[in-house]
Amino acid sequence: MRARAFCPGHITGFFEVCMAEDLLASGSRGGGLCTSLGALSDVTIERSDHLKIKVEIDGEPREAEVTRAALEHLLGEEPLHVDVATELDLPESQGFGMSAAGALSACIAASHILGIARQNAFEAAHVAEIECGAGLGDVPAVHRAGVTIRASPGLPPKGRVHRIEGAPEVVLAVVGSPIKTSEVLKDIELTQRINRAGAERVSRLLGRPTVDDFMRLASSFALETDLASEQVATAMDAASAAGAASMVMLGNSVFAIGRTAELADILSAFGEARSCGVDIAGARVLPNQA
Repeated sequence: MRARAFCPGHITGFFEVCMAEDLLASGSRGGGLCTSLGALSDVTIERSDHLKIKVEIDGEPREAEVTRAALEHLLGEEPLHVDVATELDLPESQGFGMSAAGALSACIAASHILGIARQNAFEAAHVAEIECGAGLGDVPAVHRAGVTIRASPGLPPKGRVHRIEGAPEVVLAVVGSPIKTSEVLKDIELTQRINRAGAERVSRLLGRPTVDDFMRLASSFALETDLASEQVATAMDAASAAGAASMVMLGNSVFAIGRTAELADILSAFGEARSCGVDIAGARVLPNQA
């Protein structure tokens, strides 16, 4: 039994950490957008005498902690042999939500094969993301898709996620080394600063939910919290000549909206620049390859 599924990536522009005992009601509030670049997973499932999960990412065997944990949540102790082959469009640990995209695309494919409710796949991926310290709000955002405001933490229906009108082209550029989300959030003082700035911006974006306001609030968040490295801040400033730019949370990466060709040219001076669309369809099963 085989299925393939795609899950968009997700960029957070600003956020507030919100944890509770119930992980489905935990995660973050914030603003972000889903990218047309993401993760594609081919999943094959066979009956076995115990649950065995094998994961390859971009052709290489990997531990893939988040994908493995998500599938274990989804499948329980079912005696199955699960093979996952995932291809990532964007680099890991740069804020593009690739751990969530890989895990959710695998779970969507597996749930399709086994006739498990789609919501269960989202729940498994969201819980795994939090447990593994890989992310907080990517799965809830993908649940809604598009440009979003995570108004209350957690996966819908426990969390509330609103979509902002618009699906602009986005330019992405990686300008520095990867960042581990879990390491950043160990800094209590920094997390408190993030939460103050993030909560204020969620309220402001809810009051005026536009893409322009999202970008403006994201840019000021990156600078006010000191999350943006000198290289990221310089790239943001350079890109402002052709649009609006901010830091991808949490990565040494920049995303920008405006005059796409000019932005790509400007940001290519700082690292490889790529353009993509905003994904409004969310995680989905695709036809199997012939």
